[in-house]
Amino acid sequence: MIEKMKFLSITGPKADIDRVVDQYLSRYEIHLENALASLQSVQNLSPYIQVNPYRETLNRAEELVNLLQDTTTPPASVSLQEAAQLVESLEGQLSQIHEQRAVLEERRQKLLQRLEEIKPFQGLDFDVDSILDFKFIKFRFGRIPKEYYAKFENYIYANFDTLFCKCLSNEEYIWGVYFCPKSEAIKIDAVYSSMHFERIYLSEQFHGSPESIYRDLTEQIADLDRLLEENKAQAQEPLQNCAARLLGARDRLASHSQNFDVRRLAACTREDRETFYILCGWMSQKDAAAFQREIQEDDSIYCFVEEGLEHHDSEPPVKLKNPKLFKPFEMYVKMYGLPAYNEMDPTIFVGVTYSLIFGAMFGDVGQGLLLLIGGALLYRFKKITLAAIISLAGIFSTFFGFMFGSVFGFEDVLPAYWLRPVTAMTQVPGLGNMNTVFVVAIAFGMFLILITMVLHIINAIRAHDIENILFDQNALCGLVFYGSLTAVVALFITGHHLPAAIVLIVMFVVPLILIMFKEPLTRLVKKKSPVIEGGKVMFFVQSFFELFEVMLSYLSNTLSFVRIGAFAVSHAAMMEVVLMLGGATEGGSINWLIIVLGNLFVCAMEGLIVGIQVLRLEYYEMFSRFYKGSGREFRPFIQKNPKRNKVKEANH
Repeated sequence: MIEKMKFLSITGPKADIDRVVDQYLSRYEIHLENALASLQSVQNLSPYIQVNPYRETLNRAEELVNLLQDTTTPPASVSLQEAAQLVESLEGQLSQIHEQRAVLEERRQKLLQRLEEIKPFQGLDFDVDSILDFKFIKFRFGRIPKEYYAKFENYIYANFDTLFCKCLSNEEYIWGVYFCPKSEAIKIDAVYSSMHFERIYLSEQFHGSPESIYRDLTEQIADLDRLLEENKAQAQEPLQNCAARLLGARDRLASHSQNFDVRRLAACTREDRETFYILCGWMSQKDAAAFQREIQEDDSIYCFVEEGLEHHDSEPPVKLKNPKLFKPFEMYVKMYGLPAYNEMDPTIFVGVTYSLIFGAMFGDVGQGLLLLIGGALLYRFKKITLAAIISLAGIFSTFFGFMFGSVFGFEDVLPAYWLRPVTAMTQVPGLGNMNTVFVVAIAFGMFLILITMVLHIINAIRAHDIENILFDQNALCGLVFYGSLTAVVALFITGHHLPAAIVLIVMFVVPLILIMFKEPLTRLVKKKSPVIEGGKVMFFVQSFFELFEVMLSYLSNTLSFVRIGAFAVSHAAMMEVVLMLGGATEGGSINWLIIVLGNLFVCAMEGLIVGIQVLRLEYYEMFSRFYKGSGREFRPFIQKNPKRNKVKEANH
């Protein structure tokens, strides 16, 4: 169901806007529109321009809340002034602690940098400071790609006076230090560079062996980590002492900041030396009536409710309101697109048809109960909307499991209260023996197509669309044609006599001709000239092929429902394979592990595939016939907060 909407224009003295928003509008859900755009015909309007004074304080409060380790404390009620003072006080208490932390983190970062520099050279068994004191020997720290190291050993050592001390190595590089005479340094540096040696410069002077330096740096970093943890605990003490008040301050500032942002959509007008604000937006009919009753004694606020929505420039936003049982299926509707304001809400239709078709395609008592219980638990504890849909579909899977006599694939435990999908056959005149579930699936599909045509006509009546009421393929003409076709097929299969030829012509040919000439006929009904664009010959050719496409769509849409029966049969066949692998069909001992794993596999894989296929039927075979999904969502600018307002009233 789609809630009825009312368009409200709210005005009052400019300085009073905060009181009105906080005292009245925060109680209701209102979808605000840009007042300047909504009131284009009104003269001398200007935007309401003012910087949000709460935004900066709110950001600072959010930063403090992010530092809290425990945010499960219920927020306390604080005033706006108390909220600002609390944020200021906490920042003052924490400023010195944060400065100390910044110093510690800077020192830790420098130590980490030195640690990374010395880490690859831990295998070097020399004091680094003694190497740095060499007078006639040059040294270079660096790394060489592993692929060049073999060439390096054969070539360098055979031709030059140098020594390479190998340290750390991995799959790509070998780190080390090479030494050479000072007199040969330039030439040997060039040779090493040709071998892709990458020099590494140590940022500071180190003392001791690389291993002792690494160990000493690690200990210093560990000491700093302990100091940082102590600093963090020290910062938590004032935060945790007033956690409830801090969370309340954040909520209070967020509320005032959001309320203040209403100005972005407001307009200002000046009359009799006083400036007034104007707010425009949509409320549900129920909320609009309650809002008007509440403000009728307040002389500082004026509200005009527009009754005739057809005279309004913008389409009302859509707010869905469905029974709790069907509410999860709103997800599928929103995935396709929200209904326009004057369209029917298909949520209940989707809920019933989706669950019914899913159950018919996946009929098993045991697996249906697994879907029912598993989905219910996931929705109960994790609030997953899809889990609620799975749980509802599991009810119908269980029902059809009884109809098919199947429990976890076993078909000898329960009697089939209707039929066995694999073995049930029906004699169809002219076609011979056919699987019964295929015949029923097509019949059910034809019934659903007729229902969607009725829904299409209802939507067209609401939109005052003559073409889609009378002449479209899904309109009255299409309903007569397809309904007649359904009746004739039913009579033929059941062995009854068909209507006379003249009746068949009226039932089939006349509707098709009307569909073919829908455009000029629509203009004629609207008392306009039935102009044929592009010439008569081109019109007839184009209309003929369009009519041919319509006929093909009727056929393809009908046959698409065969998949319901196909999946019912395939499910039974897959479970028969599982039972065969588990030895349940041979009369010997049953391997219950295979039976359990097979059931879980089929339940997961086929459940996913069936869920997708049913959704495809909903979208392509049903939604496409009657539903546009061109609506825009109702988005309340101010979050409804009745609790806070009740507290406020109690305080007054």
